Amino acid sequence: MEKFGVLVVDDSSFMRKCITKIIEKNPKLSVVGIARDGYEAIEKAQNLNPDIITMDIEMPNMDGIMALKKIKELYDIPIVMLSNYTEEGAKPTIEALEAGAEDFFLKSELINQDVDDKLIDNFINKLINIVESKKIQKQYSEINKDEIVNKRELSNDKPKAKVNIIIIGTSTGGPVALQSILPNFPADLPIPVLVLQHMPPGFTKSLAERFDTFCQLHVKEAEDGEILQAGNIYIAPAGFQTTLHLKSDNKVSFKIIDSSNDNNLYKPSVDVTLNSAAPIYKEHLLVAILTGMGNDGLAGCKSVKKYGGHVIIESEETCVVYGMPKAVFEAKLYDVQVPLQDVLKEILAYV
Repeated sequence: MEKFGVLVVDDSSFMRKCITKIIEKNPKLSVVGIARDGYEAIEKAQNLNPDIITMDIEMPNMDGIMALKKIKELYDIPIVMLSNYTEEGAKPTIEALEAGAEDFFLKSELINQDVDDKLIDNFINKLINIVESKKIQKQYSEINKDEIVNKRELSNDKPKAKVNIIIIGTSTGGPVALQSILPNFPADLPIPVLVLQHMPPGFTKSLAERFDTFCQLHVKEAEDGEILQAGNIYIAPAGFQTTLHLKSDNKVSFKIIDSSNDNNLYKPSVDVTLNSAAPIYKEHLLVAILTGMGNDGLAGCKSVKKYGGHVIIESEETCVVYGMPKAVFEAKLYDVQVPLQDVLKEILAYV
């Protein structure tokens, strides 16, 4: 069995031992080295050539964000950040994702007395999926670019139904993918945009605030009872389920549901939101499913197609993890599948 090498970077000896122990329980992963700060991480990345790196954010000498940026400049190695569960920890985590980190995990979810086995499994599976997807991306990069273009299912010549809302669902690799879409929406976009990004509670507010600084549209976290307005990008709050509600005056509002007793792994869940939006917007609903692990969005896209809505999915060669789009692709619940760089063009063709 092929083993994927992991470089564990953390200034805490205790954390290094704990993360190493978690990783080496899986036969597909092997810790090939450890680093105590950013400088050592850069050196070990060069010397050990790991398949993936887990990177602490707060470290002496050189922190995780500086190390991330330097490694991304020099090497094509995926990096998963380990973050503290604090409001102060949210902003640097978002900065790390913006700088190219594939995903992040909370240390508190991995290292505590009552650790949830599902969260550990999710962490391990995500490391494996990111590495496997990176290898597939390298294979695509070796294919003649003309061949890739010919495989794209572009739909520019097809007539488009005008839509009244855009809903984007994504997970692993989402923040970087969203950077190629959200800032490029025109300032006069006549409809609202809703983004569902899998994140722990407390991080979506920082994500919205960060995007608001460089998007032409106003970006904010969605609030319970708020009426959807054209020209706004709403980020569904993490830790809750976001549904849409049709009011008596035909306006649509958010209903943010407490999901503390919800067994759904994803909070927010793309499925939950799409199931509420599909019967309201029908053929005037446009959905884009981007990179992400798992199959959240599959059941929701089934509802979208049932009511006549439209679905765009990101193709494998640009996904950090080709999980969510793949599930929709295999179920044939999409209208068009294109690389990330073509997603915005496809979306705007409907507006």
